[in-house]
Amino acid sequence: MAKEKDDPKGGKIQKYGAEQISILEGLEPVRKRPGMYIGTTGPEGLHHLVWEIFDNSRDEAMGGFCNDIEVVLLPNNRIRVADNGRGIPTDMHPKTKVSALETVMTTLHAGGKFGGEDSGYKVSGGLHGVGASVVNALSVYTRAEVHHDGGKFYQEYSQGKKKAAVKKIGTSKRNGTIITFEPDIEIFKEGIKFNYDTIVNHIRQQAYLVKGLKILIIDARNYDSQNHGKKDIWDLMENEDIFFFRELTLELPSVSFYFEGGLISLIKFYNKFQKAIQNNIFYVEKEQDGVGVEIALQYVDDIVDRIVPFANNIHTPEGGTHVTGFKTALTRTLNTYCKKNEMMKESEGGFTGEDVLEGLTVAISVKLREIQFEGQTKAKLGSTEAQGAVATIFGDAFNNFLEENPDEAKIIINKAILALKARKAAKAAKDSILRKGALEGMTLPGKLADCQSKSAEESELFIVEGDSAGGSAKQGRDRRTQAILPLKGKILNVERARIDKMLASKEIRSLVIALGTSIGDTFDLGKMRYHKIIIATDADVDGSHIRTLLLTLFYRYFRAIIDAGYIYIAQPPLYKIKKGKEISYAYTDEQKMKIVGKDGDVSEIQEVEAETTSSQPSPEEGEGENAEEVAKKSNKIHIQRFKGLGEMNPEELWETTMDPNNRILKRVDIIDAEEANKIFDILMGSEVPPRKSFIQSNARLAEIDI
Repeated sequence: MAKEKDDPKGGKIQKYGAEQISILEGLEPVRKRPGMYIGTTGPEGLHHLVWEIFDNSRDEAMGGFCNDIEVVLLPNNRIRVADNGRGIPTDMHPKTKVSALETVMTTLHAGGKFGGEDSGYKVSGGLHGVGASVVNALSVYTRAEVHHDGGKFYQEYSQGKKKAAVKKIGTSKRNGTIITFEPDIEIFKEGIKFNYDTIVNHIRQQAYLVKGLKILIIDARNYDSQNHGKKDIWDLMENEDIFFFRELTLELPSVSFYFEGGLISLIKFYNKFQKAIQNNIFYVEKEQDGVGVEIALQYVDDIVDRIVPFANNIHTPEGGTHVTGFKTALTRTLNTYCKKNEMMKESEGGFTGEDVLEGLTVAISVKLREIQFEGQTKAKLGSTEAQGAVATIFGDAFNNFLEENPDEAKIIINKAILALKARKAAKAAKDSILRKGALEGMTLPGKLADCQSKSAEESELFIVEGDSAGGSAKQGRDRRTQAILPLKGKILNVERARIDKMLASKEIRSLVIALGTSIGDTFDLGKMRYHKIIIATDADVDGSHIRTLLLTLFYRYFRAIIDAGYIYIAQPPLYKIKKGKEISYAYTDEQKMKIVGKDGDVSEIQEVEAETTSSQPSPEEGEGENAEEVAKKSNKIHIQRFKGLGEMNPEELWETTMDPNNRILKRVDIIDAEEANKIFDILMGSEVPPRKSFIQSNARLAEIDI
């Protein structure tokens, strides 16, 4: 029995013995620390639940037991995933003494993927025991329905606990598993809202990775039984005794995928809006020492690379050993070929990884029986055997590709040489700028009005459009924590610009020095001078363009700053509304109508646009009286429309846009990096047809200010 002891500093030391050791049973650890299993309880973790259930069905397809998967977004925040695989076993488990289905759904590290050669799967992605049991633990409702051996079985759960034993509810001529779940709002406190596009984009990748697999995604969240002249959707599903949801033949938004080309089809998809310089897509698929390797690549006329890696069909955005093996082999192979064919002067040295990756789009897929990820969310592969297998298989195959396609090889080598020369020129330009800064004592830009605080955690940098807005912001700011950097005009579009050309821009150079992180291979996030970078541009077309150019700069050259959550977009008000002494600000047209609606007759409303500052009276208000005096005398509601930050006086700018207690900021996050990459390619790249097509397709979604 533990006893309390005297503390040398006085008082008692808290009792600490065996009885203070907590033991969490069943799925309690998952509910206690969900972040350990799904990474986060925000939108990313919410969608991770879908991936886990889908991955189980996909693993059936990888094993050759399934060729049809259906994912349905249902009302009430529910997701339904059905596959025509073998169906989860329902017979008694020899160790747990309950149904195997119940064991899989309610026990951590239970499944058909742990038994080595005797397991139910040769290769799978679910080796961390996350899967169905964790989804079940984090859901307020889960239903598992299994069809196999001529029977139909089901079991329901809540927060990881069964409601009743597994029950046979009929006969069936099919085989497969249907999992329906509803995430628990107690866990996902930020809200439960599944993003249809996020699900489609993720599952599209999987369709490319498993040849011959048909996948259908249906969005049934807005199903209206009255409009369809049919029963409630839940009654339909129950009474019609369906297996796949599509058997209800409802007219609902859906998308289907089926690819025979594998990774070659995936490369074509990613390069859809790119100009290819390599006509023949390189492809290899081979196995070595129990590691299956599949790689497809193509070079395009661009300066960025796109590496899309997978391990057992799990997307690993942080890379890992398979990516390391690929990069090593690519650099070595191109250097060897270049030297052998005397295609580069000795004085130029050799290629680095940065040179040979420029303009490359590559998909890397490895399959291992015993796989190791770094972290529960499987974002990075840690299996060492993958590195050697990828390096050997890819190196040999790519060398043969270059030998057999000399014209393609020449194009690839010339692009790498151009990248090498540009890298050296960029380094010289950057070193020159940094040396100049060092000689001047790292002098900050003259136009920067810096803050007094030296603590990056509390310091903010407002990037504003033009000297007019800069003047108001400098006067209205909190000098202790808020710095102001006005930019003149539109900065350079860096989407296709190298660092040397980019740093030749005075505005960009000022911003880089103000950030303090340096750039390129010397970038250091730890030297960031501000932990809030706030882009504050006007609410017009030019302002939107400047904001897009700045976001392109941060995405391409300062991605780590976005990932750290340091980039924000300011939301200044659109209207200033006055009636007598009462002043209100509206950030949307809806807010404006709400404020106006409670204050009187529409006929009494006078709306004007500010031209310089909001303290100016409108022409109708008469001369010799300021706006406030006129407002006191008039019963009219005076609405002032702001179109630029420079139209606000310092007090208004502080009160509405800069005061931490009142302002509205939107943080910039990258939820889907691949989709973001594609959008930047389309909108900021040099190819006009893709941009025109994108604008025409999405024009109806734009919020047009007339």
